Amino acid sequence: MSAAARTRAPSRPETILNDYLGTITSMLESIRDEEAENLQRAAHLLAGHIKADRLVHVYGPGGHSNLAAQEIFFRAGGLAHVSAILDEGTLLSSGALRSMAMERTPGYGALVLRDNQLGPGDLLVLVNAYGINAAVIDAAEYARAHDITVVGISSTVHAESTPPDHPARHPSGANLHDLVDVHIDTKVPVGDAVLWIDGIDEPIAAVSTFVNAYALNCLGALTTAVLVDSGVTPPIWRSGNAPGGDEQHATFLDQIRTRVRWL
Repeated sequence: MSAAARTRAPSRPETILNDYLGTITSMLESIRDEEAENLQRAAHLLAGHIKADRLVHVYGPGGHSNLAAQEIFFRAGGLAHVSAILDEGTLLSSGALRSMAMERTPGYGALVLRDNQLGPGDLLVLVNAYGINAAVIDAAEYARAHDITVVGISSTVHAESTPPDHPARHPSGANLHDLVDVHIDTKVPVGDAVLWIDGIDEPIAAVSTFVNAYALNCLGALTTAVLVDSGVTPPIWRSGNAPGGDEQHATFLDQIRTRVRWL
């Protein structure tokens, strides 16, 4: 089964569970096999910033894409230099329909980067399941205009399969993967949902959160390995619910606390 294939399944529980797992596993394997070089390129960019004691900003403008930024922010086993941009405009907690309207508002993504004071020499990881909405494209274009290095994480096939005049698109019709310094393709199929069950006409069971999380955690792990290989041991968050977690945080928290907006 290809990574982007959708599976029609009878409504037997074991078939649904197996087909969904098989589809997700296939997609993760495709990212592992086809995106390893881009992940490693991106890891070297991140490692360079962290080695210089600079932050790595992560922004996921659009509905559930915000979960990607939260996935690797202040996360057990994650890099302490990751700073998530948790702007309320597109968060689902502010209202799902409002979130969709804001992600389609031209100029909004640029405003968010400006509000967070990103500028020349900064590094931004932009994550969006489809890589076409106004907020993510404006953020990418703002970054290019202000000498901000961008790692993009999105689905190439979804972007290239979406008509130029689709209402979800940026007015320019641009794709995120064409605007970034390094792109990691998450292979999300058009529509995100991957299972078809006999008796209904709509697919179910989305995959974008799984593949975004996999790509981002791989990027974090590879970045850590690059740093260690260069003689740098970066601060890594330990779970606050694990023994010694609070004490471990205290050893480096003061170094970054005033620089990470949502810490």
